[in-house]
Amino acid sequence: MKLAVIGCDHHHASVNVRERLAFSPSQAEDALTQLHGRFPGGEAVLLSTCNRVELYTAFEDPAKCPSHQDLVEFLADFHGLDAYEVFDELFERTGEDAVRHLFTVAASLDSMVVGDAQILSQVKQAYELASQGDSAGPLTHSIFQAALRVAKRVATETSIHQNRVSIPSVAVADFAKQIFETFTNKEVLVIGAGEMGQETLRYLRDEGAEKISVINRSLERAQNLAEEWKGTALPWEKLEEALTTADIVVSTTGATEPIMSFPRFGNILERRKQRSLMVLDLAIPRDFDPDIADLQGVYLYDLDSLSQVCQENRQRRDKELPQGLKIIEEETSRFMTELNHRATSPVIRRLREGWQRPKEDELKRLLNRLPDLDEKSEAEIRYAFDRLVNKLLHPPLESLRDEAKSGVPHTLLQSLKTLFKLTD
Repeated sequence: MKLAVIGCDHHHASVNVRERLAFSPSQAEDALTQLHGRFPGGEAVLLSTCNRVELYTAFEDPAKCPSHQDLVEFLADFHGLDAYEVFDELFERTGEDAVRHLFTVAASLDSMVVGDAQILSQVKQAYELASQGDSAGPLTHSIFQAALRVAKRVATETSIHQNRVSIPSVAVADFAKQIFETFTNKEVLVIGAGEMGQETLRYLRDEGAEKISVINRSLERAQNLAEEWKGTALPWEKLEEALTTADIVVSTTGATEPIMSFPRFGNILERRKQRSLMVLDLAIPRDFDPDIADLQGVYLYDLDSLSQVCQENRQRRDKELPQGLKIIEEETSRFMTELNHRATSPVIRRLREGWQRPKEDELKRLLNRLPDLDEKSEAEIRYAFDRLVNKLLHPPLESLRDEAKSGVPHTLLQSLKTLFKLTD
């Protein structure tokens, strides 16, 4: 059997290449169907995210497995590219290295932001898509189910996933959740349309935020963003009114000076009737006068305060990385042992069966020539034959088991199959 992965990620390929090779869910489904038609008898799972495109393949018969060149050409052809355009930016892992790579990816130890839990759900979705389309099979079922188990173990036995290191994730997990127990009934106001604000909004959505308003100097941009998040767009003139009713504010404008001064906000605060307000000022220069943080009931955080927590979390996370990588190595070794055992078990069974038949024939011939043997003597002879066969089988079987545990290529396995004519 042969396991392999070919692909590109943020370590090895430019954004341009990753974009050109990316797959939508419908494209991934179509690609898996085409791949099965071109290389029948195999299994495949296609993982495509903003930071990686990886095609996992598995073949029981290594002779039927497509080559690295074959898979590069397949990916390139699907997107209408020439293979030479992307060949140098695509990596390949096989066997144990492919298993280790998937485990590391699923556990979010290979992500651009280590510990980002989003990659695990993307791995699950890729596996489910392949399963629904019958592209997955026994081998890919084994490796992907193991990957999900490994990711869970890393999350449980380390604090890597608890130490968020991106500004938006820290803003929500380390700050907003300390102020509000729930977000389902909170009014979220997004000022501006910056990428960091949108990313923060995604984390708030994941935590249950439903009431979202977007305000921007360009009403059209506000409407586009509000539509994407199923929120409400507001004209810039409604800023003070929106701040009066908001519970959480995410501000990311490109203004060259604060959009909210201390005196102006003081007037707004009087109308809020002592309701708590959290302001995430993610703009440079800052959108809110920093003195606003001194007002009662206002929790104002800017990029400096958030960045400091990000750095502290990154240091704590880095301390946990060795433990996470140790788990990956343990689980990779365990999986390869199980996989190799799976490959050797049928051969061991056929080898035993093949030696049992001549043993029984010779035993029957001998006992027929000794009709006067009593039961005790016959039992001794049977026992002696069994011991002889077991002793003769012990060295090759022990060597097979050692090879399975070591995870080395099945050279001995293939030799025994050829030597004793053990056909599948």
